[in-house]
Amino acid sequence: MTTEATETAPGRDDTQPQDAQDIVAIAREQVLERGERLTYDQILAVLRTPDEQLEELLALAHEVRMRFMGPDVEVEGIISLKTGGCPEDCHFCSQSGQFTSPVRSVWLNIPELVRAAKLTRDTGASEFCIVAAVRGPDEKLMEQMRAAVAAIKASVEIHVAASLGMLTPEQAQELADMGIHRYNHNLEAGRSYFPNVVTTHTWDERWETCQLVKDTGMELCCGGLVGMGETLEQRAELADQLGELEPHEVPLNFLNPRPGTPFGDLPVMPANDALRCIAAFRLALPRTILRYAGGRELTLGDLGTRDGLLGGINAVIVGNYLTTLGRDPKADLALLDELQMPIKALSDTF
Repeated sequence: MTTEATETAPGRDDTQPQDAQDIVAIAREQVLERGERLTYDQILAVLRTPDEQLEELLALAHEVRMRFMGPDVEVEGIISLKTGGCPEDCHFCSQSGQFTSPVRSVWLNIPELVRAAKLTRDTGASEFCIVAAVRGPDEKLMEQMRAAVAAIKASVEIHVAASLGMLTPEQAQELADMGIHRYNHNLEAGRSYFPNVVTTHTWDERWETCQLVKDTGMELCCGGLVGMGETLEQRAELADQLGELEPHEVPLNFLNPRPGTPFGDLPVMPANDALRCIAAFRLALPRTILRYAGGRELTLGDLGTRDGLLGGINAVIVGNYLTTLGRDPKADLALLDELQMPIKALSDTF
């Protein structure tokens, strides 16, 4: 594995970034006061801020979140319709059928999906996401989705989201027509680092699916992972490209090295680096839902989770993730209550 860039991101400015000592003041005027997102160079400067500036940086990111997004926190639960056996080789993922990881293919039935949606709604969540570990949906999976979405909508008052891999224009439109509210398809990494993460499909294929989702009118949920061996420049590149894409929501994942995967021996990302990422992504995406996703428990722990919520995060996934354990939903909900961050009401999201 190499950490060197193998492609140049289109339109990227490789000039010297802003000095880290003045970037907080620049971001305050540009983002907080004028509402303009940071440029690539400025994102990189944020990622280079010293630890002694971290508290000031997180406070600014929180101000930006409060100004443009308000105090509400959007809560989501996820469940896998098909877990494991995926033909793709995403190097961070234990669901790939190409690696000797312990996850193997499992299909859930419709009653289990409805029950999971009800349990998710009971936490106060407004979103329930159905995920399948596939390159893209075949007709069998689309049939399951039709039945699952209809059954959930008939039984539970909750938005239904989906993450089923790469789509054709026809599939994207059909998912929109069946009532999928939001579609998740992460870029995973900046374009220049992507070939080090996935070789069975391209960054451009992911970008094209994201554009298809937006074209149908579904909300786009698109984020990535950090801590996969990428450079700070490539981390800034991911945030900048997400800013260009303008998704409705960005899930921010921190690598949780999984045994049996190519990234299984990578070190856990330092907590302060993760917090700098949170602040940088908020300043790069001031009007976007920024969601805590996988790896936060390992990377940040309880104290860091609190710091992130006070540093730009305004959405969380509660409960477990696809192949890893998350925090107890009660712990997350108690923390939100302690921080006086109300859960966004379902009626406000319709």
